[in-house]
Amino acid sequence: MGLLDRLFKPNSENQAFPSIKFGRYTDSYKKPANYEAWDRSLERFEEEAYLESFRQFFLYLRDEDEDNVRFWEEEGGIRFEIFQGSKKIIGFADGKKLKAEAKIAHSETLNVGFMRRLIEKNFGLQYSRFALDNDNNIAIVFDTFTLDGSPYKLYYALKELATNADKQDDLLLDEFKILEQVDNQHIESIPDPEKEIKYQFIRSEIDKVMTEINSGKLSKEQYPGGFGYLLLNLIYKLDYLTKPEGFMMETLERMHRLYFAQEAKSPLEKNQNLIKELVKLLDRPKEEFFKEMYKVKSTFGITTPVNHDRILTFVDAELNNMDWYADNGYDAIALSVPGYIIGYSLFNYAIPKPDRDLFHLFYQITQTHFFQQLGFNYDYYDATTGQLNKRSIKKAIEEIVDHNKAKFTKLNPAYTSLNYRTLPEFAKSYLLMVRNLDLTKVD
Repeated sequence: MGLLDRLFKPNSENQAFPSIKFGRYTDSYKKPANYEAWDRSLERFEEEAYLESFRQFFLYLRDEDEDNVRFWEEEGGIRFEIFQGSKKIIGFADGKKLKAEAKIAHSETLNVGFMRRLIEKNFGLQYSRFALDNDNNIAIVFDTFTLDGSPYKLYYALKELATNADKQDDLLLDEFKILEQVDNQHIESIPDPEKEIKYQFIRSEIDKVMTEINSGKLSKEQYPGGFGYLLLNLIYKLDYLTKPEGFMMETLERMHRLYFAQEAKSPLEKNQNLIKELVKLLDRPKEEFFKEMYKVKSTFGITTPVNHDRILTFVDAELNNMDWYADNGYDAIALSVPGYIIGYSLFNYAIPKPDRDLFHLFYQITQTHFFQQLGFNYDYYDATTGQLNKRSIKKAIEEIVDHNKAKFTKLNPAYTSLNYRTLPEFAKSYLLMVRNLDLTKVD
């Protein structure tokens, strides 16, 4: 059971807790034993004890909760497996060389389209390369001489290999129908009822935003900034709560890139581009969504580590932009501003653990019905009455503090500053509470 599971277990001891992951994996929350293994790996490498350096390196990568890295002695060297999303990286290291590879897809016949695509991808890789093996499997490969395989190089090279393998398999299979899945036996399916709940949530959340844009009282031409918040909040919320793979994950990432591209496009044009992408998602058959819903293990995070000051600055820059919409009764857009701040942070950054836990709780509060559908026993917010459960929310915050107090001894949220009158007022006060946290860390 992961930390978020332990933090937010249901009140009833007789109720089985759903084993559901949310958000993007990060490797920034390693335990002291992992960092000790990293130091030993560096020391052994400097001493030219290369195999022992590799052993300690794999211990550094290993996440016990994920069971994401396995290695064992074989043929005078070390055989290893690393899991990243839908792909498994296999490799072998001995006294001379280390080699790692991941099979991405299989093709009975060669095709100019996907081969050109892979050649183009190779130009952007620093350590690894796409290739075809003797069995016509598309693979991505990295190798290095042992004496040149420092822990730093191994980390960035294996991360490049793993994250590209994880992303490209679904994208290539979706675009080139002649390709077949390969080496994906480790993927764990999720129950169809959970898939249905997530699928219906995706459709309903997109429909809500489209209705607000097309039929709401506010003009999308006069207030493109407000609708930009609405669209971006949707993108990040769907990414965090439904944890998509494959085509949908790439679509959400492309929408993020489109909005923040440096091209000289107006906010209205950017919104229109995002709406087009959302329409494409709505047009996809349910079966295509279901294919991309599964449980995976990960080793490398794709988000950038930041400290609490980044969150503080972000809140200061954006939060007050909700005030006009809240004061004039446009609650959906007002709520999308704090939602955007939280979603953007979780989408792009590996934020301090207390911030992440509190942001997760924000989603549990504002999307209580979705969590209840998934089987979580939460009563933070009743959308039919608009009532927030002050006692349950305070208790959940206290549990977060208890689980983080050992490292963050000055963690003391200002509960009394929370405003429970309306959901927008609560959301603003909640973000300000997080903004004012003292996350001085004790190593």
